Amino acid sequence: MKPILLVTSFICSLILACSEPDKLADDFPEDSRLLLAAGELTDQSIILQCRLNTTDTLVNKDLQGQSGSGFFQVSTDSLFAKSINTEQLNADRSNDFILRKLISGLNPDQTYFYRLIASYQDSDQQYSSKVGSFTTFPSASESRPVTFAISTGFNYEKFYGIDKPATEVASLEDQLLGFEAFETVRKLQPDFFIANGDVVYYDQPSNQDSEYYARSRPEMRAKWHRYFSMPRNREMMLKVPVYYLKDDHDYRYNDCDTTDQRALPTHQDGVEVFRKQTPVVDLENPEGRTYRTHRMGKLLQLWFVEGRDYRSPNLMEDGPGKTLWGKEQIAWLKKTLSESDAVFKLLISPTPMIGPDDAYKKDNHANLGGFQYEGQAFFSWLKENDFLNKNFYIVCGDRHWQYHSVHPEGFEEFSSGAFVDQNSRAGRVPGDPKSTDPDAFVTVPYIQTEGKNSGGFLQVTVRNTENPPEIQFSFHDTHGNELYSISKTALSL
Repeated sequence: MKPILLVTSFICSLILACSEPDKLADDFPEDSRLLLAAGELTDQSIILQCRLNTTDTLVNKDLQGQSGSGFFQVSTDSLFAKSINTEQLNADRSNDFILRKLISGLNPDQTYFYRLIASYQDSDQQYSSKVGSFTTFPSASESRPVTFAISTGFNYEKFYGIDKPATEVASLEDQLLGFEAFETVRKLQPDFFIANGDVVYYDQPSNQDSEYYARSRPEMRAKWHRYFSMPRNREMMLKVPVYYLKDDHDYRYNDCDTTDQRALPTHQDGVEVFRKQTPVVDLENPEGRTYRTHRMGKLLQLWFVEGRDYRSPNLMEDGPGKTLWGKEQIAWLKKTLSESDAVFKLLISPTPMIGPDDAYKKDNHANLGGFQYEGQAFFSWLKENDFLNKNFYIVCGDRHWQYHSVHPEGFEEFSSGAFVDQNSRAGRVPGDPKSTDPDAFVTVPYIQTEGKNSGGFLQVTVRNTENPPEIQFSFHDTHGNELYSISKTALSL
């Protein structure tokens, strides 16, 4: 599409907020109570979100929302001398004081700045959020390096010592600023970050009588408010768009399924709170799915799968009638994978498919008596369709240790491990009788073991070289130290 058409599309997708000349960035007082986030970045769109709060710090373990209204501004100019504004949006209790808007019609491979201009109920004063920025991806026919970071297991309760941690609780400074790894990721300046499930823990601490344990929707929302309020997270989100997935802890509780084995939170609670708290779906599209695929230029395409909403009961006998993904999602996944001509294809799964994992679990595709039938059927389909030669890899969450494993048929999986030290642990190795691989069929080139486990994240980079393009997987601890790295050259283009 030519630039002039893109600009026209962008203007058509938004509505000018006012007819007066645009005001510069310093014309509005900056208000730190406006909590900004951005997600679902593509080559031509992004979802912007902002919550209106009464304070910028926690009061009684929560951030209280405030009614008001506002509009987003998007510009290629950091001063907003020329910008396009969305229509006025209303924040009230019904939407948890959150404003969200899908911004479409952007130009590929272009840096944009954005902010929210807000006013609170019964006040004519307008305030500006801090200014965020992002760079759209190149079009599917264009190549440039793309880097992202990914992690899982953002256990607030263990980090702050609310629940018993595996290591010492965070320092007083870190407790004020939030997870150290947010700052590390921000300094690395990736194109985006993936929060791959277990972003909050409704079922923590382990003491269910604790005031931090969440069963009701207000208690569930408070977990998200605390997560988003951490200063280091707020600063990272201004520069790094985030893709969110959910797993068991930020859906209902540990190893849960869709049945009401426990009364609260319900399946519907878990589905709706996630959709309303994170910039994943367009609020104007109530049918928007949480499984999706995004193209990041010629070199990379990601598939984000939904592992909670459609699953069969965990304890159901494994076989062809049992599913973790659901028939519709599996059909979509196979179809879109087959259609893709991206050089590298990455499946982003909140749960492992290869492992090894703990033998007692029945929760994922790697688990004995869990969903192995569906998992193996998918690997068979991948092999039959030559994905061993199509630069396909799996990146998973859920497990509290970092690993690189290789399936007996040759497919590779990278587990990011937990984001915080206090939520990390040693992993299960092939041949361990307490693992899902007691006969050591899986090969593990790298795994965190006792004494070497730490929190952190996985950094993935795709780039063109003089030879075929390559992808690099690098594990880091919370302070950015590289623990293991491996590069893979594209086998086919």
